[in-house]
Parts: sequence; C-alpha cells; structure tokens
Amino acid sequence: MSEEGVRRAGILEGVRTGDLKQIDAAELLGVGYRQAKRLWRRYAKMGSAGLIHGNAGRRSNNARPEGVRQRVLALVREHFGGEAGKRFGPTLASEHLAEEFGIRVDSETLRRWMLGEGLWSRERKSRRHRRRRQRKEHFGELLQLDGSFHEWLEERAERGCLINMVDDATGTVLAWFTEEETTWAVADVVRAWVQKYGIPRAIYTDWKSVYHAPPEGEDEDQRLSHFGHMCAKLGIELIAANSPQAKGRVERNHGTHQDRLIKKMRRLGIGTYEEANRYLLNSYLPAHNARFARPAAHAVDFHERSGMDLDTVFCLECERTVSNDWVVRYANRLFQLEQEPVAAGQTVQVQERRDGGIVILWRGEVIGYREIACMPQRARVRSGKKRPSITPPPATHPWKRERTVAPKTRALWK
Repeated sequence: MSEEGVRRAGILEGVRTGDLKQIDAAELLGVGYRQAKRLWRRYAKMGSAGLIHGNAGRRSNNARPEGVRQRVLALVREHFGGEAGKRFGPTLASEHLAEEFGIRVDSETLRRWMLGEGLWSRERKSRRHRRRRQRKEHFGELLQLDGSFHEWLEERAERGCLINMVDDATGTVLAWFTEEETTWAVADVVRAWVQKYGIPRAIYTDWKSVYHAPPEGEDEDQRLSHFGHMCAKLGIELIAANSPQAKGRVERNHGTHQDRLIKKMRRLGIGTYEEANRYLLNSYLPAHNARFARPAAHAVDFHERSGMDLDTVFCLECERTVSNDWVVRYANRLFQLEQEPVAAGQTVQVQERRDGGIVILWRGEVIGYREIACMPQRARVRSGKKRPSITPPPATHPWKRERTVAPKTRALWK
C-alpha cells in the first residue's frame, strides 16, 4: 500500500472508532462527501485492502501490445544497443525508431522497457554541489566558447577537436571540427557566427593561451592574444572562466554532442572530418537547435550589425621595423617594399590573412612589396686612402724576446 493509502486508512479508522464524522473525514481526505461514504463502505467491508485501487497491478488498457514491445526491444538490441558508452539512450533511440522504422514510442515508455530488459543503465557520479548561474536574458548577450578533444569518429579516424560555441540565453549552437584548438580554428567559428547572427557583446572562454596571452607586458595590448585582438576590433568583451563549472552550459553541451553526435555519425558511416563538418552544417546543427534551443527571456537581440571588412578583422597582426634597405622581416620571410613612403627604422603593421596572404600597412595605407629570397647586399663605399701596411715587429719585441729567454729560464728552474 502506498503512503496515501496508509494515510486514508488512518483517517477512516477514526470514523470507525467514532472520533471523526464522515463529513469531517471527507474534508481531511480531500474528496467529496459521497466519495468519502464509498471509501468508508469499502474500508468497513474489506479493511485496508479495500482502499487499494482496482487497477493496481493490472495491465493498462492503453498499453502497447506485447508483440510491438518485443519488436521494439529487438530493434533497439540490434541497432542501438551495445556496451556502456556506445549504446543509445532512450530519448535518442526513440527518435531513430521514428526516423528509420516509423515506430513512434514515447521516450519514457521506451526507458521503462529498456530498463526492464537490461538495455539501459546510467550511473551518475557524485559531484560537488555548485549553484547554477541564471541564463542571460538576451540573445547575443553572452556566448560560451570551448574546444572538446574526443574520439569523435571512434576507430574510423584520429582524435579531433570540436570547436563549440553556445549562446547563453537561448542555447543556440554553432560548431566545427578541427585537428587542434588553434587561433584560426576558433576565429573561423566566431567569424561564421558574426556572419550569421551579428557581433555578440561578450564571449566566455577558459584561460588557454589561444584566448588569453599571459600577463607579461604592462601595456594592455601586449596582454592580448591574436584572438583577443580580433575580438577587440569588433568590440567583443573576452571573459576568462576560472573553473569548468563557470562555463557549464558549453561543458554540458559537450556531453550532449559526445553522446548523440557520435552515435548519429556512426549510423551514417561518416569516416572523415570533412564529411562530419558537412553533416554538422547541413543536418545535425539545424535539427539540434530546433529541438534544444529555447526563446530568450526578452525578445531584444543584442547582436550588433556592422559593415566592417572581416578580412581585416580576422587576421594575425603584428608590428615590424623597416630595415635600412626597406626590407620587412616576418615569419622568416623577407618583403622588399616597392615604394618608399615610410623611412627606414619606422614601424609598419603586417597582417597575415586566413588564406596566407600578407598585407603591409603604414598609417592605415597598404604598401606594395615583393617577397625576396635573401637580404640584398649592401654596397661598400671605398675611400681614396690606402690601407696602411703592417710593419713587422723588431727582434727586441717582447713577443720575440720571450722565445729566446724562455729556454734559459727553464734551465735555471731545473
């Protein structure tokens, strides 16, 4: 008997002993007077067993036929089962049953079936309790950016990195597979976001050197990484998280992708990261955002629209000094300036674009150049004076005198 049944039995026992009237018992039971009289008659006749619902322990009238249940479990066992970590969860399995076999089963119903057959079990690890931060209220107010290294294609390819960007207010996701978490990798994802939605107000990252340079210089510009300079040009505030839990939304999003995305790509037989990226953009991310993204608390979009040339924003930029031969050295490459609007010894800006092109700027203007293989030879200026000849030292010079004195000195020592 349930706790509710035990409580009802105690109230009706008061009616039997005369401590309560039936109308008072109806109020305590939370039912009408006529229903209280029915319960009392059943209790008086059968005792506590009369309070148990008649359908308890019986098969529901809305239950699926046993043949359907067995067929669904057979499909789950054959196509979506396996060892822990590779098998599909109830929610994902119910989606694929509807997509691939046209069988619609509620995820909770499938979960009970799979638990009963031993096809699903989930062990939760005890974690330190932390207070969850509330979502931002506007789309584009804060993005969380992080890279997830994982065996995304399992044994079909090497380990890769998923650059994952999540909007904090809505949960909208944009992601891309790369080999490593490099400056260009994260810049490509941010640029794709800016082109699609606009410029966000802030991005939340960890303390990796890709995002934040070590605080060595006193000048604020010297403490910015290349990615930090790109965000500064767009007016994006770059915030560093001091723990993984601080950017928990993107961390939990990693876990979702490591479960659903891996299993979906396994079903499709995707074997390269080029195919995986096409699948991400064309199929997975639109479906994922349609299912899991939610409206922001406020409808105002905080993304900014700007007509800036993104090629000049998403580039590696540094300063170099012009040599006396009007040569600029960058990344072990030499660039001979064709024009001379800048004097030797002055500083120019060198930009390396995403396609590998080099642009040299001085005071915001582009300077023409040509790449050379080696430094040009400087012309020697010869004077009219002849180089003086060296006069040999005389025999009494100390250097020569030591040669004759040294043997006599050695003889005296002996």
